[in-house]
Amino acid sequence: MSSSTPDGPVNDGPDTPGTAPADDPQETPAPDGASGSKPEAPRAAAADEDEPQDVTLLVDPDRVRRAPKYPVFLWVGALVGAVVGLIFSTWLIDATDSAGALMKPGVYVSVTILGGIAVGLGVAGLIAVISDRRSLRRR
Repeated sequence: MSSSTPDGPVNDGPDTPGTAPADDPQETPAPDGASGSKPEAPRAAAADEDEPQDVTLLVDPDRVRRAPKYPVFLWVGALVGAVVGLIFSTWLIDATDSAGALMKPGVYVSVTILGGIAVGLGVAGLIAVISDRRSLRRR
């Protein structure tokens, strides 16, 4: 197995630990007219990448996204659909009762209520998605 990292630490300095090499560019003082910030710039950029950023600088407290709560929209849609389905089914039973065409009106009522719930869920979900897209567009 080969690796791109060396097996041990590489020692570029002298063998004795107390002495430093004479031509070390970091140890030599810069002339008075020269700026010594060039070697420090890459280190500062690397240090900024390692440090975590402050969250308060990234978040703007003046802008709060008002996202809709999908379960609330769906529950309200289901309830409104059930009420509308119940009203429609009672109207349907009363309208056809004189002819005696409905043998079991409970079946028609339950199917109409379930259909109203399904339509109410669909409409409420569509309204929630549209309002969510609208809140994203204003940002």
